[in-house]
Amino acid sequence: MNRLFSFIFITAVLWLLWLVLAGSLNAQEMMTGAVVAVLVTLLRNDGPCLLGGPEILHPRRILYAILYIPYMMRAIILSNLDVAGRILKPQVAINPGIVKVKTRLKSPVGRMVLANSITLTPGTLAVDITGDTMYIHWVDVESRDAEAASRKIAAGFEKYLEVIFG
Repeated sequence: MNRLFSFIFITAVLWLLWLVLAGSLNAQEMMTGAVVAVLVTLLRNDGPCLLGGPEILHPRRILYAILYIPYMMRAIILSNLDVAGRILKPQVAINPGIVKVKTRLKSPVGRMVLANSITLTPGTLAVDITGDTMYIHWVDVESRDAEAASRKIAAGFEKYLEVIFG
């Protein structure tokens, strides 16, 4: 019964996503979306589902996902200002390098979102992920210590992503 519910839930979410992206409720769009949703759900090969099932709709997770958006925007803006300041004042020293960052996130999707969030903030770039370790290119390495770099680069993002993705 649990597998059937999971199949129906994932198919419904994908179908609704199709309808939102299509922006139309005509019969042809609805049928095409339904067929594609069923096929994608069947082809997922019983692996881990990106959506995480119905528990992803827990109110606390939704709240943290909503709060993550302004946090991410703030991080991007502050990083842009920092990098712009380094460009406009060339006398500001930079110390580029690759640092090791440990993440607390257990979910592969959560780790992927963390890596993408780090990459979206100017001055940092996720280079590699191996298990719970990420290698980040940082425009101004403040510390080579993995714990200090993790606190500076990833901890703010992890606070939200840990609740959203587990």
